[in-house]
Amino acid sequence: MAYDEELAARIHALLQSTGTLEPKRMFGGIGFMVDGHLTICVMSDGALLARVGADAVAGLSARGVGPMVMAGRPMTGWVRVESSLVDEDDALAEWVARCVGFVRSGSLPKRI
Repeated sequence: MAYDEELAARIHALLQSTGTLEPKRMFGGIGFMVDGHLTICVMSDGALLARVGADAVAGLSARGVGPMVMAGRPMTGWVRVESSLVDEDDALAEWVARCVGFVRSGSLPKRI
């Protein structure tokens, strides 16, 4: 199954102003690198893979949002967000801002 190209285009538009955006095909979908760090992905099933940091994962667990598990292993600091939760532009913008905020929080090593 191909990823949701419309969702990817909406994310790309929101991230264009970051200045260091680099889209990359991965995980059967497309990921977006900001400042050299994988920040958010559109998965092949239409869900988002959102980088929020390990401390934020528990607080974000809700209906349609949960820890990301890949190949049977949890991905520390990442959540899976059902596509229905980002149908509205404002909701998507909040997730994108949350992910960029984490990447730029100083918690990760500088890449660029």
